[in-house]
Amino acid sequence: MTGAEAQIERDLISKLQELKYEYRPDIRDRFALERNFREKFQALNRVQLSDTEFQRLLEQIVTPDVFAASHSLREYSSFLRDDGTPLNFTLVNIKDWCKNSFEVINQLRINTDNSHHRYDVILLINGVPVVQLELKTLQVSPRRAMQQIVEYKNEPGNGYGRTLLSFIQLFIVSNYSDTWYFANNNTRHFSFNADERFLPIYQYAAEDNRKIVNLDAFAEKFLAKCTLGQMISRYMVRVASEQKLMVMRPYQIYAVKALVDCIQQNVGNGYVWHTTGSGKTLTSFKASTLLKDNPDIEKCLFVVDRKDLDRQTREEFNRFQEGCVEENTNTETLVRRLLSDDYADKVIVTTIQKLGLALDGAHKKNYKARLEPLRNQRMAFIFDECHRSQFGENHKAIKEFFPKAQLFGFTGTPIFEKNASYQQVEGDEASLRTTETLFERSLHEYTITHAIEDRNVLRFHIDYYKPEGKHQPKPGEGLKKEKVIETILAKHNGATAERKFNAILATSSIDDAIEYFDKFKEMQAKRQADDPDLRPLNIACVFSPPAEGNKDVQQIQEDLPQEQEDNKKDPDKKKKALIAIIDAYNTQYGTNHRIGEFDLYYQDVQKRIKDQQWPNADLPHAQKIDIVIVVDMLLTGFDSKFLNTLYVDKNLKYHGLIQAFSRTNRVLNDTKPYGNILDFRQQQANVEEAIALFSGEKVDKPKEIWLVDPAPTVIGNLQGAVKKLSEFMASQGLSAAPEDVPNLKGDAARGQFVTLFKDVQRLKTQLDQYTDLNEDQREQISATVPPDTLQGFRSAYLETAQRLREQQARQGDDADPAVQQLDFEFVLFASSVIDYDYIMELIARSTQQGPSRLKMSREELIGLIQADAKFIDERDDIAEYIRGLEANKALDEKAIRQGYENFKETKKGQELTAIAIAHNLEPTALQTFVDEVLRRRIFDGERLNDLMAPLGLGWKARTQKELALMEDLSPLLHKLAQGREISGLSAYEQ
Repeated sequence: MTGAEAQIERDLISKLQELKYEYRPDIRDRFALERNFREKFQALNRVQLSDTEFQRLLEQIVTPDVFAASHSLREYSSFLRDDGTPLNFTLVNIKDWCKNSFEVINQLRINTDNSHHRYDVILLINGVPVVQLELKTLQVSPRRAMQQIVEYKNEPGNGYGRTLLSFIQLFIVSNYSDTWYFANNNTRHFSFNADERFLPIYQYAAEDNRKIVNLDAFAEKFLAKCTLGQMISRYMVRVASEQKLMVMRPYQIYAVKALVDCIQQNVGNGYVWHTTGSGKTLTSFKASTLLKDNPDIEKCLFVVDRKDLDRQTREEFNRFQEGCVEENTNTETLVRRLLSDDYADKVIVTTIQKLGLALDGAHKKNYKARLEPLRNQRMAFIFDECHRSQFGENHKAIKEFFPKAQLFGFTGTPIFEKNASYQQVEGDEASLRTTETLFERSLHEYTITHAIEDRNVLRFHIDYYKPEGKHQPKPGEGLKKEKVIETILAKHNGATAERKFNAILATSSIDDAIEYFDKFKEMQAKRQADDPDLRPLNIACVFSPPAEGNKDVQQIQEDLPQEQEDNKKDPDKKKKALIAIIDAYNTQYGTNHRIGEFDLYYQDVQKRIKDQQWPNADLPHAQKIDIVIVVDMLLTGFDSKFLNTLYVDKNLKYHGLIQAFSRTNRVLNDTKPYGNILDFRQQQANVEEAIALFSGEKVDKPKEIWLVDPAPTVIGNLQGAVKKLSEFMASQGLSAAPEDVPNLKGDAARGQFVTLFKDVQRLKTQLDQYTDLNEDQREQISATVPPDTLQGFRSAYLETAQRLREQQARQGDDADPAVQQLDFEFVLFASSVIDYDYIMELIARSTQQGPSRLKMSREELIGLIQADAKFIDERDDIAEYIRGLEANKALDEKAIRQGYENFKETKKGQELTAIAIAHNLEPTALQTFVDEVLRRRIFDGERLNDLMAPLGLGWKARTQKELALMEDLSPLLHKLAQGREISGLSAYEQ
């Protein structure tokens, strides 16, 4: 630890002492930690344990399963004492977390079989380690600091799985000026996935959403004893179905507190304005569960609109707490549960339509009369997306029947007077129905402006497409569909990072959607006839069918005004067209949907959009959707991280516009820098008006927050990044050329190259997805980073990064600080076009002579592979295989694949034989041993002893020989395991 880090640590401990934590400098090892825990446990549970009882207690509660440990921390448990009697116990005071003992320890070192890490600062509640703080002075990215913790924690045999550290709930990383925190989890949810997305990390904020990131201020607000106790006991959510821990974001906590306070004080209604994509379901779930424990509340109803949202919200709630919400299959079930005294029926998820029927005095089943016993009870109603069309009609009925009810609304896009379309009449006066008139007051606001600044959602890139020529369309006026399709086909690959992501095409009417579907089919077929190698886009289309008395469809259409209206005209024609669209879908995807079960078709479409995840061996591209054509559907309430583009051939305004645009801006990773909008209706004025209306608090230039920089600015940034890289290479006495990167001397220089080129690649990735670049700008970009130079630098980057990554892993805390802080972000260097199948196809094509075959030399093909992060662990093998292929011998793809497998098997045999000879072992025995390790994915020390037995060595000499063998064998085992963990191997790698 550097002197500066030590000073930060001392200052933090002083601060925590001010906050009444007890500093325990005597707790520096595992035994002192356990001794202190034993004292606290005995005092809390009023018991004295024998040494054997305490040992059994530790064996029972210490577990590598983080989710199980989190349960033990919060619940009553029991174990058998020496005399056979049960002892019921808790680890902390779970009734009042503030009344626990709070202590701080530092520089704890816990040595297990193969984990020797030292932990900067740990906070103990009643002797249980619950928070770990890692302090840095380097300008290290929070992701890299987090990645280090992930690496340490996921080592086999680490201290987190074998000691009281298994109870850690939160990790905090700070370099004093910048502080982040995140939840502990099992490996499945606690990995640094280079292909897709990273762990959710948080910064703390005040109620007005202002950041609190300075460590001193953070400690004051977040680590105050009762605040931390509440954070762990009330504001962490255990997702039962996924065995996962989640920590609520600050704005979610403030909203829940405001809502619960409003009910406890019985001071009327309110609404929460939390932008689309900010996790409203989790917020409302936590509010509901806290209300479940409030004896003053008879029932808490979470009310949604539309059948699919009913199911979706119920599934979300049950995801957070298994079985906590039953399905309300009909209004009768709703009424039965409302009248039930069962605690399980206290929180109910239902649709507003069922609630309306229950309160309809004219209904033949007379539900309203049966509900009379509830009339004067205190009821809490929480409405999801409270501006939906049905709400106003039921609002009055709820207030009249339940005079003591409190109503709360959640919305991502409130209704103000400016965007209101419904009127309400009170006496002789008519006024517009706004969110505020319905719910009285705002309880908490977290707008899209806040969310973008927090990086919880992405900014937007908007391309207002203008065709060439004198006659420019007016705002709101559409173009010819053929022109729109031509433009989409030309721009789609760029906009979606070569189809890594997918898109929605929003159209004005069902007739337009049908016409678009047919024309896409026709135009793509023509293009494919001209170019047999063309991969057509997978196009789907979804709109609601004519209801024809079908209640499910009627319910769906209540929030689809355009589709409801369209289906009144020529419904048979629309039905026939939808049947043809579903038939085409069945042919494309091997499904068996029909219009009579439209909802199943609709669900399947949604699932395929969400399953765009790449790479995804279980769902090849042919089974995914590139573009789905819609009218109203999917433009509200639908979330997918893999949807990044919206094509707009439909007039949008205010909340409708924001809702539609927000389908594209879910955060994934750096390959998705923003949500992409390609507008064919010249709606710039509408966009600017919507941004101004939904920015929330007064923001001087909201457009600068909401929208990405224009292309010229980003091109300028790219030129600046390339200049910095060139100046750095010159400062090392080298040319700014890929071939000179291997000549960099020292880890500090190599680390600096990694950092500088990563910036170049990130800016190039952003520009690749801009759909509004003109020819001059494309040439400018190409001149700044010529494609061949970029590919060469990518290859050099991966070579350098691989070397430094291995060093990071090998040296851990002892690595040079310049290496330790590096975050390689390999995801930026993985092409979505180039996967294993594509490479095998390209190798096969490179051996063919036909004119339609791809013209690419072997060295160009090798360069392509070496510049792609997906092949980082086998790029040398593929390159060697390609170079060894016989010239002028045409091979098909099957032969290429088989040849490569044979090549790898032969090479593995040669490498193992060389290792066996070097260590005086029988090659066949070593081959058998390695095959067994790879088959079981377990490294068995006893079998290693058997392998070494023929050498007839004493234990000391044999141990030295084993370590020498493993130094050569470990890298090969890791390579052959292809990223999969081999249990027990790390014990031989110290």
